[in-house]
Amino acid sequence: AIILFGITCYRLGYLTDPASLQATILQAGIWAPLLFILLQIIQVIFPVIPGGLSTVAAIAMFGAKWGFVYNYIGISIGSIASFLLVRRFGRNFISLLVPKKTMAKYQYYLDGGTKFDRVFAIAILMPVAPDDLLCMFAGLTKMSVKKFVTIIVLCKPWTILAYSLGLNTAFKFIAPYL
Repeated sequence: AIILFGITCYRLGYLTDPASLQATILQAGIWAPLLFILLQIIQVIFPVIPGGLSTVAAIAMFGAKWGFVYNYIGISIGSIASFLLVRRFGRNFISLLVPKKTMAKYQYYLDGGTKFDRVFAIAILMPVAPDDLLCMFAGLTKMSVKKFVTIIVLCKPWTILAYSLGLNTAFKFIAPYL
């Protein structure tokens, strides 16, 4: 169901046009946060647009506080789902979404045992890391589900918070000029 919903959202342009996404979600009224969280989950599993864009959309729609909360919930659930999908379906799943060149680039870390775990945790803390891909790659390693979830739960909010506060501040400075 999530895959079909994701494909439908992509075809309707919701995953490629932030303005269209914002207009549609805000029309959902009280259901807007749940719809946004669902779209964040899908966006993480099927990384069509950079997560930074959807993070911006949440802040624009819901403000810094609730945008952070909805982003954190959706991105965390999506990251865990992505990890579990790859854990279940392996390289076949990743090959549908990730170019071979990108896969080859990260292969060194995947073969490095616990080295990947450390690199993964540090990368999740960094706002510019390709988190969605790294969550998929983590599913190919021997990292336990418990360790993965712990890293996401403890490290992911800092990146989202940095985006939320930084973008909220930028909006306040830019808004008077629009």
